[in-house]
Amino acid sequence: MENIIDITLPLTTEMPIWPGCKGIRITPTKRMDKGDSFNISRLDCNLHTGTHVDAPRHFLQNGTTVEQLHLDILIGPSYLAHLPDAADISADDLTDLNLASGIERLLLRTQNSELWAAKVMEFKKDFVALTHDAAQWIVDKGIRLIGVDSLSVQRYRDDARTHQILLGADTIALEGLNLSKVKSGFYELICLPLKLVGAEGAPARAILLQIPQIDEKQSTTGGKP
Repeated sequence: MENIIDITLPLTTEMPIWPGCKGIRITPTKRMDKGDSFNISRLDCNLHTGTHVDAPRHFLQNGTTVEQLHLDILIGPSYLAHLPDAADISADDLTDLNLASGIERLLLRTQNSELWAAKVMEFKKDFVALTHDAAQWIVDKGIRLIGVDSLSVQRYRDDARTHQILLGADTIALEGLNLSKVKSGFYELICLPLKLVGAEGAPARAILLQIPQIDEKQSTTGGKP
């Protein structure tokens, strides 16, 4: 359907993975062409592979786990902002978006999405991500979900504070989005991570639904198409 935009990365054995992780393996265990009566495979991957959700337990020992996340955070109106020239995303960059008050789900499109569109399979350590002060800005604004087009909300060279600030405030991090086909604006986000009991994260299918133009009083003046 034309109003559905899939922003999920395909899970493949060639996809970029975080250094030190083993990536994804799909191993056939039964195959009809080998004489079996059905096909079945085994999936083996890190829970933070591709498009995935970070629950607070990821960086907080007693934090909420994936199956405890509220669906009303993972599903609902969101705003997508385009930051095509950002090398990092700071609090000043977010302030310059002039976002309307009351936005609870914010998605950020950067140069990272152009790499997904070009099918670059090499992991890039200089990916665009949030600074510590940007994470605090997000929490202070009451944003409950932040979505990024990198495999992590925090920069590769940084310590864990970006994650700790967000997850400590129960702000969900939705990572590994492909936003290359999405313009700035309001959308309905539907994000459904696997319901893995006790897990600190989970792969997710994420889509955006195009919605009618929001009243100008509720719209944002920021973002670039």
